[in-house]
Amino acid sequence: MMNLAGYRLARRDKASRKLAVVAPVVALLLSIALNFALYMAMGKNPVAVFQAMLIEPVISWPAFSEVLLKMTPLLLIAQGLAAGFRAKVINIGAEGQFILGAIFASAVPVWFPQISGLWVWPLMIVLGGIGGMLWAVVPAIWRVRLNASEILVTLMMSLIAAQLLNFLLVGPWKDPMGFNFPQSVIFPLDATLPLILPGTRVNVALAIALIWSVACWVYLQRSFQGYQLMVGGLAPQAAGYAGYSQSRAVWMSLLIGGLAAGLAGASEVAGPVGQLQRSIASGYGYSAIIVAYLGGLHPVGIVFSSLLIAILYIGGDNAMVSAGLPVAAVRVFQGSLLVCYLAAITLVRYRVIREPKGIRA
Repeated sequence: MMNLAGYRLARRDKASRKLAVVAPVVALLLSIALNFALYMAMGKNPVAVFQAMLIEPVISWPAFSEVLLKMTPLLLIAQGLAAGFRAKVINIGAEGQFILGAIFASAVPVWFPQISGLWVWPLMIVLGGIGGMLWAVVPAIWRVRLNASEILVTLMMSLIAAQLLNFLLVGPWKDPMGFNFPQSVIFPLDATLPLILPGTRVNVALAIALIWSVACWVYLQRSFQGYQLMVGGLAPQAAGYAGYSQSRAVWMSLLIGGLAAGLAGASEVAGPVGQLQRSIASGYGYSAIIVAYLGGLHPVGIVFSSLLIAILYIGGDNAMVSAGLPVAAVRVFQGSLLVCYLAAITLVRYRVIREPKGIRA
């Protein structure tokens, strides 16, 4: 219960599922209205901006295929983060785990540039997942053994990962034939992911992301282990009385998030990028936090929210070119979308009650 200047928020006995589904739609409409006013204040044509941002990415197959490509890492990471968020284990370091997944996957073609075989890209995907999980081990140990905040530790680990990436690309892994650019060698064909949609750049990583989403749904919604995970994080004392371990919930939450981010990092370097670059750290790990919450921390909702954020990614690029919109305005749209959703979902779960004047604090 929260007191707000004569009003209080009382938790509803039972939140409406219909309103929970409607909340993201309301949040999208509110954020569109807010940003419409912002673009007018900036002297931009709001209709042209929203045409470029929300319509153009979905009206042609080439543009929509790029949306699917952008959706893949967001979907992978957000599904992994949502498992921890539901257990109140807040992993903010998916960006670092993404980078480590990309580094681990890139080790194969960097060390063996002439490597070939159908087993190469699956090995890279596996190594990427391992790299992401290993980067999540440190915050897990600090949380379980020292009770350190996983929010701070995972965030700091992301900064370390970015510096490790810089070190490798300007040092031992820099392509000697790359005209001094901070990038690795270009990966051979067998170290890149097969395409699944002819005429596009959409690769097998999209199928992996969808399979991962199904696995997360089964684990969180239909398995006893998923129930233990949520109870261990939400009610540690009750979980301990029932024989569930809070420490296990922390470990599982962070390792699942690290695995998902590592898989995304591996799929990015082995997919559309085709080499390890500095630009691989493009903020997917942070954007996936918005995706997870906008999807209601539910595996099915996250599929749709990842598609929406991917549209905003591609549409934002279109708006910057065709409507002269600055990149900061695109990020403001994403941030306002999350704020509006959190406000909407709060009203779904709570009701506002006005307190009588005589009992106000």
